[in-house]
Amino acid sequence: MNTKDVLAVFREAGAILEGHFILTSGLRSPVFLQKARVFMHADKTEKLCKALAEKIGEAGLGRIDYVVGPAIGGLIPAYETSRHLSAPAIWVERENGVFRLRRFEIPEGARVVIVEDIVTTGLSIRETIDCLKDLKAEVLAAACIVDRSAGKADVGTRLIALAEYEVPAYAPDNLPPELAAIPAVKPGSRNI
Repeated sequence: MNTKDVLAVFREAGAILEGHFILTSGLRSPVFLQKARVFMHADKTEKLCKALAEKIGEAGLGRIDYVVGPAIGGLIPAYETSRHLSAPAIWVERENGVFRLRRFEIPEGARVVIVEDIVTTGLSIRETIDCLKDLKAEVLAAACIVDRSAGKADVGTRLIALAEYEVPAYAPDNLPPELAAIPAVKPGSRNI
């Protein structure tokens, strides 16, 4: 599965939105990938996550003990990808603004892959890595369905992306006039 195939699934689900969006990172963009519209369909989710699991498998990471998803966006793709990797899925969630592995324990040295939905700046993955390093886990790599940065985001580890789809993103004080003229909406989940 390549970028064109992934974007076709998003289009099929009506998940490529145009307007003025405040991304989870705080940046602004004229395009928003509303992955919830994809993830509401088990068949589409399975297709994408099976392909991502295959790509992770081809990366030669060796044994994977856990697949870790950053809440909320990474929960569904981490779970579905873990099913195809035959590894348990767990997740980090915010506690006082910091990612914690609240519901699970993992042994020291556990070999983990982080699975995220969409990467723009890589912040959620970096925060997940910080949490896992505190637990003395070995982060093998991170993986995502779509890398909006097209390989430019620093996620703090190797990133395996099913698709790279570079979409413009702007600082709120540096918007092009056509974007500034449209009211902004914030569909992301960072503050949840």
